[in-house]
Amino acid sequence: MSIGKVFCCLLLTYQLTEGKRIKADKTAAPPPAGPNVGQSVFRLYSQGESMEDWCTLDPFQAGVHSCAGFNSSHALIIINHGWSLDGIMESWVLRLSSTLQQSLTEVNIVVTDWLRLAQQHYPIAVQNTRAVGKDIASLLRWLQDQYKLSPKRVHLIGYSLGAHISGFAGSYFRGSEKIGRITGLDPAGPLFEGMSPVDRLSPDDADFVDAIHTFTHERMGLSVGIKQPVAHQDFYPNGGAFQPGCDLHNIYDHITEYGLLGFEQTVKCAHERSVHLLIDSILHRDKRSVAYVCKDNSAFEKGMCLDCRRDRCNTLGYDTKHVHTGSAGKRLYLKTRSRMPYKLYHYQFKVQFTNHLKRTMPSLTIALSGTNEESGDLRIQFDEEVSGNRTYTFLITLDRDIGDLMMLKIQWQGMALWKKMWDRMHTIIPWGNMAAPPQLTVGKITVKVGETQKRTSFCSVTEDGQHVEVSQEKLFVRCQENHQKQRRKKHRLA
Repeated sequence: MSIGKVFCCLLLTYQLTEGKRIKADKTAAPPPAGPNVGQSVFRLYSQGESMEDWCTLDPFQAGVHSCAGFNSSHALIIINHGWSLDGIMESWVLRLSSTLQQSLTEVNIVVTDWLRLAQQHYPIAVQNTRAVGKDIASLLRWLQDQYKLSPKRVHLIGYSLGAHISGFAGSYFRGSEKIGRITGLDPAGPLFEGMSPVDRLSPDDADFVDAIHTFTHERMGLSVGIKQPVAHQDFYPNGGAFQPGCDLHNIYDHITEYGLLGFEQTVKCAHERSVHLLIDSILHRDKRSVAYVCKDNSAFEKGMCLDCRRDRCNTLGYDTKHVHTGSAGKRLYLKTRSRMPYKLYHYQFKVQFTNHLKRTMPSLTIALSGTNEESGDLRIQFDEEVSGNRTYTFLITLDRDIGDLMMLKIQWQGMALWKKMWDRMHTIIPWGNMAAPPQLTVGKITVKVGETQKRTSFCSVTEDGQHVEVSQEKLFVRCQENHQKQRRKKHRLA
């Protein structure tokens, strides 16, 4: 299929979303336990380079154990791919399969090959997701009956349309127990956004459902990934709309420069980032990304939500804590890097000012020093006038752990030209009754580390340290240590 058709199909998806909705009953009775007429193929992962060489599991053919690698005493992970343009299995499927197998070892990895049903116009592929869900439910029911595989030990991982397939499989599966877990990787948005829980992935489909949203940005009414919560825990890396390194904010520039090829590459980057975040969580378990519950991304960007009390934070990816929240999921936010390992460390920076500066929105540069290393210069830009007796909160991220915070430097970068002019005039007319240069009067500075939940207060090392002038650098240290230093000095003087 040409790149032009890709773009046209996506636009058609939007038109169908606003117009005719696909109606079906997700709560319909499960398929009969007769011969399987589905078109899904279940391939058991092996070390073979070609997926065609993998053993095929057939729910209604004897001899599961002809697949030598299958072990009914092990847990089962089923990977469900999404919409296909060319009928070729995407490379991430093999990478995720091998990563899971190498990391978990005692696990059966099965890939649902529904390429024949996926390589259709998008609305038709959407209709086919229910049939694939039924096929998976048939497989699970058969494994439970014949090989006593507990549904609690089943984990469905679905990408894009595959996320909703996983949901349909969970809802069609009937028994005394639900499927243990479903992970939705940027669940598809077109023809699912705004639909009822029975018509998409929802928290009712498994004991625990988590979802990672990476491309929910909407332009011209089009959003590739679903925006609304669909799980017990819904993660929105970088707000869920754009992903660093994908240059989504330049999508129209890319189309102008590269044609429709630029559109396809940009979409794939952000949409597929959900898969690579999951892979990263398995490969780099020593650098697990932490996300925080927040009402929206705007509040998170202001650093207002780095709280872990009462399950208000969780680990992104495979090892996420199974926190149940009923039918309404919690939204969790985090920042990530543009490449593996994706983890960033989150710092909540709070500064209180006790003076009011009219028509001044200062730009500050701060630098943190920890027991491990220094942060380097970090820019903070105010988007409103500084008023007295008010605390401003900012979110700062670092790609490394600098250790316990010991020292903080702050410098007012704004109005440098005005400062130079004032200094020159003061040199020319030293006796003039000139107004004093503007000052920021700092009341209190605190920094909280999201990953450790440690909070540190900083105090000036000098008596006039609360007053910061333009282009002036001030040094602050941990208040407790500073007080101890002052007490030791008073003791020596005594």
